[in-house]
Amino acid sequence: MNQRGAASPLPEGNPNWGVEISLDLDMVSAACPDCHILLVEANTPLTADLGAAEDTAATSGASAVSNSYGSDEYNGMDVDAKHFQHAGVAILASSGDYGFQPASFPASLANVIAVGGTTLEKADNARGWTETAWSRAGSGCSAWVPKPAWQHDANCGMRTVADVSAVADSDPGLAVYDTYGLGAQAGWVTVGGTSASSPFIAGVIGLAGDGSRLTDASSLYTHADKLFDVVGGSNGYCGDDYLCTGLQGYDAPTGVGSPNGIGAL
Repeated sequence: MNQRGAASPLPEGNPNWGVEISLDLDMVSAACPDCHILLVEANTPLTADLGAAEDTAATSGASAVSNSYGSDEYNGMDVDAKHFQHAGVAILASSGDYGFQPASFPASLANVIAVGGTTLEKADNARGWTETAWSRAGSGCSAWVPKPAWQHDANCGMRTVADVSAVADSDPGLAVYDTYGLGAQAGWVTVGGTSASSPFIAGVIGLAGDGSRLTDASSLYTHADKLFDVVGGSNGYCGDDYLCTGLQGYDAPTGVGSPNGIGAL
């Protein structure tokens, strides 16, 4: 539907957003094949239109809304934050794909679940995989949003991104079919990024069936013992600090961990 909640007219197709759409829908479906998926397309990528689309998604019966985009923080975010806070709806946003840097909007908002990224590799262990912080997963310390009461990391006095994570590494990435494709190559393409991990977490929330208790990330911190703790890997230089390094317990690139079934979600 469009940002007004109508089936038509829809915005004109866009190659860049088309790939994002293909990736998002496939990742939700991969996590929750039986979930009902609603795509809401904004008229433009301007904040006002994206906010209107967010409101439409949240008021159309969604239990979780995923956003695979971000921008620099800015003066006036507090006004736009209302679009990303809806009673009984989990709102998620990608942390970004540029490593350790200033936190991005809307992931930095206190009521948004900020989703970081990991690298998964097959391994001969009990889980069958090793998981580390993805080298490009976004993480950072907000310059505008106060630290929520449920977040207690020591080296960022403001809101820290991210809260939770899932596989995002673009090597090998997820195979999706896209009408536009990447560059001149239409059809099957492989893509990744936290644009993959955010919708995947949204799909797991849908699978768990209780998005109403995740109107912020506080419950994830309380139930961190039901997540995989991601240890290892780095997304930049911060003196091996948790803000850019996958360490035991909370770290900014991967948050409190990645899904271990639906227990924490």
